[in-house]
Amino acid sequence: MDVVFYRLSHGVGLPLPSYATAGAAGMDLSAALEDELVLAPGQRCAVPTGFVLVLPEGFEGQVRARSGRALREGLTVLNGPGTVDSDYRGELKVLLVNLGDAPITLRRGERVAQLVVAPVVRAQVLEAPPDATPEATARATGGFGSTGK
Repeated sequence: MDVVFYRLSHGVGLPLPSYATAGAAGMDLSAALEDELVLAPGQRCAVPTGFVLVLPEGFEGQVRARSGRALREGLTVLNGPGTVDSDYRGELKVLLVNLGDAPITLRRGERVAQLVVAPVVRAQVLEAPPDATPEATARATGGFGSTGK
């Protein structure tokens, strides 16, 4: 499948998003920052990538945290995974938050997230008749924590 990236002027000189290894599910996204950006603990920001992404219809981009930075620094994707719809044509940005206990400095070209391209299944929404009840299951209405610790 082809995924097209349109480079914006502030993305000149940055690498195209790419897979770090042959088995990687996500391609690395780099920060298209002009100046260093310091994220204080608890602070969030939208980091530009310098690209507009064009996905084929029936697919989405899932923006996810990079596991190493999440573990080491507490840097994560705020709405992770973030969804990029196939009809979105704005700049791909990464909503980051510092959940760590120290400031994090982000620099131009640093890998800040990863993008997974995945198929989308669209559901047909149906309303049940007013007097109907859902089919019974063993779990029933058990919610948070009901299936174990």
